[in-house]
Amino acid sequence: MAGGRLSTRKIGRVNNWLNSVHDWLLPPSCVLCGRGGHDGRDLCRECAAELPYLQAACRRCAIPLPQIGICGRCQQKSPSFDAAHAVFEYGAPVAQLIQALKFNGKLCNARLLGGLMGDRLMQMAFDLPELIVPVPLHSSRLRERGFNQALELARPLSRVFDLPLAADFCRRRQATTPQTGLDARARRRNLKDAFEMCAKPVGHVALVDDVMTTGSTVEMLARTLKRSGVGRVDVWLCARAALQR
Repeated sequence: MAGGRLSTRKIGRVNNWLNSVHDWLLPPSCVLCGRGGHDGRDLCRECAAELPYLQAACRRCAIPLPQIGICGRCQQKSPSFDAAHAVFEYGAPVAQLIQALKFNGKLCNARLLGGLMGDRLMQMAFDLPELIVPVPLHSSRLRERGFNQALELARPLSRVFDLPLAADFCRRRQATTPQTGLDARARRRNLKDAFEMCAKPVGHVALVDDVMTTGSTVEMLARTLKRSGVGRVDVWLCARAALQR
């Protein structure tokens, strides 16, 4: 020890040792099938191979496409956010993991999905933001649920990319009706003037959310941030749902 500080190498060895002890005392178990976890995560190798990773998508809104490009909707009207990056298609078993997180409080699913998001996003080529910003919940919904699933997904991403996590960068000032079951037009009306920025603007932020369906939530939030002076807004998603005709 020099100057009362541990070296980075020694800290790494201590962390590896602690992780090994943790895995020995509490070995990871697959949240999908109950078998032993793999690579220190609560997911076995077999179930990991079945996850619906998004292969080809629109470069602007991340909707699944037969091949990478710009979808027709984004060609007709560009969204307020600059790019969206989704890790999974919204389908089994990721949909079940997200629903169990949001509605049953399975926070271990957020650690698992956030870690998988970090692995996949690290493989993508894009400029890193200055801040990671979870899509906010209204205070009443936060009290009801007890946590913000977007914030829980963002925590592992902040560690993976070594970027600041700005949970108070913006807020949802209106207790809007839940978006589930609303069409795109109703979702936009529901979210009008729902957000406001609570901090000084920066050049580039990444919004983190669990699922994008119509994109109304991140569209309205990105529009608010841009009007408040943020230069670039990207969206990092756990899953992207294909629009139903």
